[in-house]
Amino acid sequence: MNVVKPLSNQAYEAQWMPFTANREFKASPRLVQRSEGVRLWNQNGEPLIDGSSGLFNVAAGHGRKEIAEAVYRQMLENDYTPPFQMGHPGAFALADKVAELLPEPMNHVFFVNSGSEAIDTALKMVMAYHRARGESQRLRFVSRERAYHGVNMGGTSLAGMVRNRETFPVVMPNVVMLRHTWDEAQAFTRGQPETGAELADDLQRFCEAYGAGTIAAVFVEPIAGSTGVLVPPKGYLERLRAICDRHGILLVFDEVITGFGRTGKAFAAQTFGVTPDIITMAKAITNGAIPMGAVAARDEIYETITGAAPENAIEFFHGYTYSGHPAACAAGLATLEIYEREGLFEKAAELSPYFLDAIWSLKDLDVVRDLRGHGLIAGVEVHPEPGKPGLRGNELQKRLFWNGCHVKWTGDTAIVAPSFVATRADVDEIVGCIRKTIESV
Repeated sequence: MNVVKPLSNQAYEAQWMPFTANREFKASPRLVQRSEGVRLWNQNGEPLIDGSSGLFNVAAGHGRKEIAEAVYRQMLENDYTPPFQMGHPGAFALADKVAELLPEPMNHVFFVNSGSEAIDTALKMVMAYHRARGESQRLRFVSRERAYHGVNMGGTSLAGMVRNRETFPVVMPNVVMLRHTWDEAQAFTRGQPETGAELADDLQRFCEAYGAGTIAAVFVEPIAGSTGVLVPPKGYLERLRAICDRHGILLVFDEVITGFGRTGKAFAAQTFGVTPDIITMAKAITNGAIPMGAVAARDEIYETITGAAPENAIEFFHGYTYSGHPAACAAGLATLEIYEREGLFEKAAELSPYFLDAIWSLKDLDVVRDLRGHGLIAGVEVHPEPGKPGLRGNELQKRLFWNGCHVKWTGDTAIVAPSFVATRADVDEIVGCIRKTIESV
């Protein structure tokens, strides 16, 4: 493999990088020039193992030729169809395939281009639904501390990770936050904590404080991923569901990370046995090959919104130029075929115990503050540098890259989420590199 010729300083400056310390990165760039399977290769031609499936989206491994070929064929046949008042076969086929994976009764899928767009779309669906039912007074939304729901204006408004919101003060009003579910006493709990279900009762308190009839929806990640993998306590999601049912509040699961097999089943809703009213998804829907997201809604939500509009009128005034793009749909169909043909959801479930055992082997390291995990995703949290939260995690992420492993960090927590094609040897390599890197600081 050829080593990449260094770019000029000006070339690096041209891109304003997302969620990146731009000045620090451009002083010492970390570039990926090739990827295949569970491997990446940096600008020096050196291999890295991908410990986070890209950004939790490359579930079937990198470089899947089936997806590339499907996109190529689609682009030659039909590169673009306007999604407003028109359509193409691929979008309907993909929606049908996604609906087959969803819990009943969720049989209606609206396509977007990212998880962030999925959240904004879900917010609008909620508002349109309550308006159609004559309950426009439901203007309050409930989110959760430490929540991440993307970076569009709706998701920023729901953000419970303070740094994602503090620079952007003009956001949606009427958002209140449930307490997050992590407790120091639960440290090193594998799977769902035994205690903490009562934290869901915050929602009942909000009903009593603000009036249940003013609350439109509750948005939660079944597993809070981007904040560092907070697994819900036993009974917590069930209690949220019961409170929502009691007061006519919609329950929205943000499954952008957990969707498409990360917990061993198609969706975490099925893993935890709790069916929400709306599910947002993205990431693994196309194996990361092309940007795409979607929102699925219960049949009653779709039917209420569409049924409230006059005949021949647009029922839901929302959409994007690239909603259901033909190439993205081709990628999605090819991806779902791979998942089914190779039994990758089942492989993720089968690998999970070995993966979690490997993660928990790090417990002996003094700098490790907590380990959390479920399915094929885990958080490895280290003690912060005194008075400098996030500094140690930032340094470890950089060292991991040069030690031959990519893992996504949020603050002082590594989020480890190998692809579903990873082997036990791959898991050992990922965890071994994490150990070696942690021991070096």
